[in-house]
Amino acid sequence: MAFQFTDANVEEIIASGKPVIIDFWATWCGPCMAMSPVVDELAKEYDGKVVIGKYNVDEESDLSSKYRIMSIPTFLFFKDGKKVDIRLAGSQPKATLEAKIQELLSL
Repeated sequence: MAFQFTDANVEEIIASGKPVIIDFWATWCGPCMAMSPVVDELAKEYDGKVVIGKYNVDEESDLSSKYRIMSIPTFLFFKDGKKVDIRLAGSQPKATLEAKIQELLSL
């Protein structure tokens, strides 16, 4: 199951230095709901290597404002406590997300 990011915990997780992927989503977003099982699968597959989780833009707002999230789903990638230049917007195939995870791990 994917990690649940909140405004209260997200900065601490990013600052840990571990590779982090955040899925910005909402319950009313069809593509977000379609991506949910894929995100959960990847979180399980990469457990211990990458923190993969979801940030509900309806329940939380600080991070989505900070990174100017204008459309969902959007995936942001972090490593060593900083946002990296990998960003995906819209529904994505699992293979695309896996390729970006490998790219993140190789940074």
